[in-house]
Amino acid sequence: MAQVCLLGEPESDLRYELLSRETAREALSTYELWEPYANSLALDTVSIGAAVSLLNDLNWYLVRFVRAALVQSDSVSETEWLSRELATAIRDGEVDPAETGELLQVYGVEDGRPENPVFVEREGDWTPEREGYDEVLVVRVTESEFDG
Repeated sequence: MAQVCLLGEPESDLRYELLSRETAREALSTYELWEPYANSLALDTVSIGAAVSLLNDLNWYLVRFVRAALVQSDSVSETEWLSRELATAIRDGEVDPAETGELLQVYGVEDGRPENPVFVEREGDWTPEREGYDEVLVVRVTESEFDG
C-alpha cells in the first residue's frame, strides 16, 4: 500500500482545480480522497509504482496547482514521505529504499497548513523537533533536490 499527498499552491484551491477538470477528475474517480492538511488532497494506492503512475497522469495539473507531490509507503517508512522524484527512483530500481532517509525536506505544520520547508541532513537517529509547530511533515528527497 502507498499513499499520495498533494500539497496545493497557496494561491489555488487544489480540490476545486483537480475535480473541476474532466481528465483529473476521471483519474481520481476510483480513489477515496481526503484532506490531511489545508489545501491538500490524499489517497491510497496499491504500490509506489501505482502512486508514481497516477502522479505522471496528473502531471499537467501538478505543475500548475501543486507545490509538492508526496508518496508514503510502509515498505520504506511508516512515518516519512518520499518526494515524487525519490519515489520514481525507487520504483525504477535506481535507489535502494534502505539507503534513503539522510536527506530530508521538513515542513512545520501550523493550523493544518504545512509551512515553507527546510532541508536537513539527518545524522544517526535524529528526529525533527516540532519547535512550536502542531506537527512536522518529513519528506525524504534525492540528492539533486537537496542540493537544488
